[in-house]
Amino acid sequence: MPDRVEIALSIEDERWEASIADVEMLCERSARSALAAAHAQDPDWLPEGPVEMSVILADDDTVQELNKNYRGKDKPTNVLSFALYADSGDEEGDEEDYEGEEQEEDGPDDGDVEFLSPEAPVPVILGDVILAFETVEREAREQRKAFADHLAHLVTHGVLHLLGYDHIEDSEAEQMERLETQILSGLGIADPYAGLPEGHRAPDDPGDNSPGPVPITPER
Repeated sequence: MPDRVEIALSIEDERWEASIADVEMLCERSARSALAAAHAQDPDWLPEGPVEMSVILADDDTVQELNKNYRGKDKPTNVLSFALYADSGDEEGDEEDYEGEEQEEDGPDDGDVEFLSPEAPVPVILGDVILAFETVEREAREQRKAFADHLAHLVTHGVLHLLGYDHIEDSEAEQMERLETQILSGLGIADPYAGLPEGHRAPDDPGDNSPGPVPITPER
């Protein structure tokens, strides 16, 4: 069940906590709602054994550096998703990539022995969702949305990417948008795509110079 997924939340910019009350709980609820919705769509998606993922609340500089290094785009964006399990196509490969570190010559303490013991299952890592404070806050302002609601949408969107959802093709985008809208409705958040014209871009579409679910002129 999705509730056995361990979600590690890291707040690397204190402005998140200053701007959104209970931001940790908001991210946890959004991520778990996305996991549960994906599980309802396909009960077999969740691998056996322990599963982990992370949500990192960072800033524009951090996200811009990652965007440049991994995607060749030297600019910040609202959310980056680094999917490890969904993109691997091979569960065994994932496990091999995340083996425990070698023991020190002095011998590890009892806690390390337990973690590295052959009987302990190696966690499957779904991946990381990383958000940029300045960009997300600016988008919420420009789109006249509550900052917390926009963050919940982007966390949801990012987690769905970790699970293999995408919006490259129109059919994929429609499926992803429907699921996001359903998830956010369960969180008491209005449809973020309501009123947008046909052909709008997804929240993290790399072709958008001002990321967010807003109507723009397609690039040529």
